[in-house]
Amino acid sequence: MSRLDMSGADIRFRKLFSWLGTHHISVRLSGTRDGNSFYVYRIKAVEPVLDGGSLQPFEDQFLQYMIERIRTSILQASEEEVPEQMSMSTLPEIINFMDCCGDTLPANIRQWARKNIVTAGQEGGNADEKRHAQRALSMMLQVRWRSSYFDPIDPVEARKILDEELYGLEKVKQRVIETIIQINRTHTLPSYGLLLAGPAGTGKSQIAYAVARILKIPSAIFDMSTVRDPEALTGTPRIYTNARPGRIMEAFSMTGSSNIVFVINELDKADHEGQNGNPADTLLTLLDNLGFTDNYMECQIPTQG
Repeated sequence: MSRLDMSGADIRFRKLFSWLGTHHISVRLSGTRDGNSFYVYRIKAVEPVLDGGSLQPFEDQFLQYMIERIRTSILQASEEEVPEQMSMSTLPEIINFMDCCGDTLPANIRQWARKNIVTAGQEGGNADEKRHAQRALSMMLQVRWRSSYFDPIDPVEARKILDEELYGLEKVKQRVIETIIQINRTHTLPSYGLLLAGPAGTGKSQIAYAVARILKIPSAIFDMSTVRDPEALTGTPRIYTNARPGRIMEAFSMTGSSNIVFVINELDKADHEGQNGNPADTLLTLLDNLGFTDNYMECQIPTQG
């Protein structure tokens, strides 16, 4: 069995290498050698595991998932490159993830995760508290935290997508293309927004879907006509046995991305007279760069950009 000096390895992967050694997992490295350097293309967990252990079926799957999460933590991946979501439902899986990929999380979420791991793993603690903490961890760690940097976008390809989604609306399409050009100049979203006004059925939602395709980020749909309470969006506190996260946090977790195009339908039909307030007011926090707080998660979720 060969031993390699990992001192020159990408710093993002060093905790992963440490985790492999701590858990005595044997790996096969595929790559090419150039003098004293070895360029790795693939890392695969293999039998035998040291100390007489056996390779669990999920270990290589977990390893590949961790590699992709670390690799895409800085480099923006296209939709085709993003690996399939892997559910981390058990506490050992969550702890392994934090050991390997904790540095890919924003600082406040990393601190929040450590605190909730303690809550979920404490002996003799309240069963509901432990269950809620583990559920919150499982949801939060599904999210890939992207930077606000956008790679250059081809205006010709963007126009093609707009034409596929919508017929006509030339002025609207031209305004979107102008915004794309602005993004290419700064590599970030512009500080201004685009207001789409018009009667039902004129293509406002389709424009939003097209923008999501152009930016290569997922979209989430909210039907506000079914929302009767702000807590449906912001979640309920964990003090309740049946507490659950809000739809906004669920959207982050289900899409697995911190960059989402939210498509909000039927906003005028939201219940404006509920005793707990207007659900539509909650959506204003998504427009701020100060972050969004879900009552169930008990953590501020960055919404920069």
